[in-house]
Amino acid sequence: MEKISLIVPCYNEEEVLPLFYQEVTRVADLMEEYEFEFLFVDDGSRDGTMKVVKDLAGQDKRVKYVSFSRNFGKEAAMYAGFTHASGDYVAVMDADLQDPPALLPEMMAVIKNEGYDSVATRRVTRKGEPPIRSFFARCFYKLMRRISKTEMVDGARDYRLMTRQFVNSLLELGEYNRFSKGLYGWVGYKTKWLEYENVERAAGETKWSFWKLLLYSIEGIVAFSAAPLAIAAVSGIICCVLAFLFIVFIVVRTLMFGDPVAGWPSLVCIILLIGGLQLLSIGILGEYLAKTYLEVKNRPIFICKESNIRENDR
Repeated sequence: MEKISLIVPCYNEEEVLPLFYQEVTRVADLMEEYEFEFLFVDDGSRDGTMKVVKDLAGQDKRVKYVSFSRNFGKEAAMYAGFTHASGDYVAVMDADLQDPPALLPEMMAVIKNEGYDSVATRRVTRKGEPPIRSFFARCFYKLMRRISKTEMVDGARDYRLMTRQFVNSLLELGEYNRFSKGLYGWVGYKTKWLEYENVERAAGETKWSFWKLLLYSIEGIVAFSAAPLAIAAVSGIICCVLAFLFIVFIVVRTLMFGDPVAGWPSLVCIILLIGGLQLLSIGILGEYLAKTYLEVKNRPIFICKESNIRENDR
């Protein structure tokens, strides 16, 4: 019997986990032809998430868990799930029920019957999401489509079902600074997108603030595009050309009209503009250098504090 591993990253999801477990087991029971593994990855939660997971593990032998020593982030949690998943097929879904488990049978049918290597999901609406957040999210995907060769779909969720071959390819990408939405596209393979309307959280609060999403988007840009470096270089060239033309203009005007003093306010503005561009360019270079610095340290992506998965279970 083929096995499906469901990876569920968790960070302070104590309230919603019982609801999630109830719904996902209902769907699993309908898919009788498959064996299931529910792999909960606790990303250093500070509430009773681990207690709930351990209680579920005591009731259901299909429930497995990995608990981090601290909060390493969702990307690390997903990577840990890929590392520990033992299924022939692997799915990633959030515990807040914004990723409908009811889609699993359809996703599995697509892979089995249509020859796809993965089935991904995307939201066609952002109902319930703050307008400013939706606006910047759309801008991010439009930008990435222009500056990156890696496919990134607007509204894409982390919720997807993958074959073992697809997951093994992801595991070969052991980089520390991870941006899975880009990694999924980078490894290639045939992917089908399923669309659905946005579903609000069943319980609890989102852990993604606007600031965290902004930093995450910067991670994606730095990880999958060198365009910011090219923009910094082109800006420098443009400033040099404009400065040269302005010098010629000043010299000619002084020789013709003898007025070397006038225009100092505009000169100050130009100096501030060029100074700002220089700092921006240094900042862009620093961001790429910082990512390189973290990669060469070769630190582990996560540290496992406790788990009920034995080596021979993988």
